[in-house]
Amino acid sequence: MGVMQEKTKHEKNIGRLLILASRLHRARIGEKLQTLSLFPGQEQALELLAAEGAMPMGELAARLSVKAPTISKTIARLSAQGLIARTADGGDGRLLRVALTQEGHARAAALVSLVEEVERDMLAAFDAKDKRRLRKLLRRSVKALGGDEKRAGKPGAPEPGPGQA
Repeated sequence: MGVMQEKTKHEKNIGRLLILASRLHRARIGEKLQTLSLFPGQEQALELLAAEGAMPMGELAARLSVKAPTISKTIARLSAQGLIARTADGGDGRLLRVALTQEGHARAAALVSLVEEVERDMLAAFDAKDKRRLRKLLRRSVKALGGDEKRAGKPGAPEPGPGQA
């Protein structure tokens, strides 16, 4: 099979195209996050805390589909930047509750325009009907693979690895 035939075969594979689109999207987001002094993965924690308020670190880890060491590192880095406050949760001093600081809320608000800019770039060649159809088809794909289509594309929805959390 020639190189051209092999390339065409790969271009027809929807899974490969989804992976490529996802990687390119994450790379673009990563570039933009640098302007906010954030690493890929950290924005997910900020977005979720901005949307839903303070929560125990364990719940944050579960909602982001990451392990405890990953969320601990993420929270430590965000806390060092003054974006997250950690407090003891209830009567058990071992459990930590995390919340956005005032600066954390400001950074989370800045994320909104950053994400919208990347989405505009990604979908520039699509009309409104194409965008609705793509969203519908991707939600169906998420559901078919065992995900929760109601959470697809929302803060806290599982994503492929948090990068440098």
